[in-house]
Amino acid sequence: MLNVFVTVGTTKFDKFIRAITDIECIKVLEKRGCQHLTLQIGNGDYVPEYSKVGTVSIEYYRFKDTIKEDLQRADLVISHAGAGSCLETLELEKALLVVVNEDLMNNHQIEVAKKLSDCGYLYYTSCGKLTETLRLMDLTRLRMYPKRDPCKYANAIDNIMGFRRM
Repeated sequence: MLNVFVTVGTTKFDKFIRAITDIECIKVLEKRGCQHLTLQIGNGDYVPEYSKVGTVSIEYYRFKDTIKEDLQRADLVISHAGAGSCLETLELEKALLVVVNEDLMNNHQIEVAKKLSDCGYLYYTSCGKLTETLRLMDLTRLRMYPKRDPCKYANAIDNIMGFRRM
């Protein structure tokens, strides 16, 4: 696991960025083989204090037009639990750990993360348990997310509309 990419999307999730840049958390990443940690910190107020901890180099940015290159380069993605971020990562067949923002009202993120975890596609945790989860998770147990088949969607819509394919 050479490259780890962290994303909070467009949100402000300082608690997550503080947790992932905690020295103990970075040491666990280092033990797992991480050499480069890239953080997409969004609208947060907290800015990481370090550019290197042990052998782990750390860089951050707020936003880019697309994070696809960062996702493709990553050996592990650690993401907020937004459905779009989760699905984009899983479709690229990347190992994924989701950090749920427990401070959100009416938190659908927990439901999304739990369902995808129950299916074996990802791990999920909270900010308070992030270091422990990183230490204990077994990425070899994750299942690959199935590829989308646009024809299935089109066929389902046709059936709903009463059209029959010949």
